[in-house]
Amino acid sequence: MALIIPCREKEPHFGEECYFAANATIIGDVTMGNECSIWFNAVVRGDVNSIQFGNRVNIQDGAVVHCTYEKTTVKLGDFVSVGHNAIVHGCTVEDNVLIGMGAIVMDNCYIESNCIIAAGAVLLEGTRAESWSIYAGVPAKKVKTLSPELFEGEVQRIANNYVMYAGWFKPTDQ
Repeated sequence: MALIIPCREKEPHFGEECYFAANATIIGDVTMGNECSIWFNAVVRGDVNSIQFGNRVNIQDGAVVHCTYEKTTVKLGDFVSVGHNAIVHGCTVEDNVLIGMGAIVMDNCYIESNCIIAAGAVLLEGTRAESWSIYAGVPAKKVKTLSPELFEGEVQRIANNYVMYAGWFKPTDQ
């Protein structure tokens, strides 16, 4: 069973049909929408400030979502996928975004809707990622415009697949 821990008199709140892997950790001031999933060894740590997720957000294996005490919060919109071992820290991410495996998104970053942050990319503090763009590199820069085909084939597909994957792990009596 996932480790769900209250902290500083705040406890996590979840929408309907959420899935949490057995060794996922969710702490403190965390609010999630519907059909979110937190996967194996992922940590969502709302101990020092608030973390808010929209609907159909997936935090994949080993990823960390955290913020900075009394300075930054985390807000993730709808249909956001955070790839394996990514770090999302003190930032805002609008709807329909894929943050690739091992990417790092630092404090005060703002990722507009319909973006891909490539695997291994590092968005330095305060970076703003433009809508319909792909960002890659260290430090991350816009490398190309996101095509409708890639948007549908990656961003939307992955968000929807993780809702399906979660269904594989739910008890049959739910």
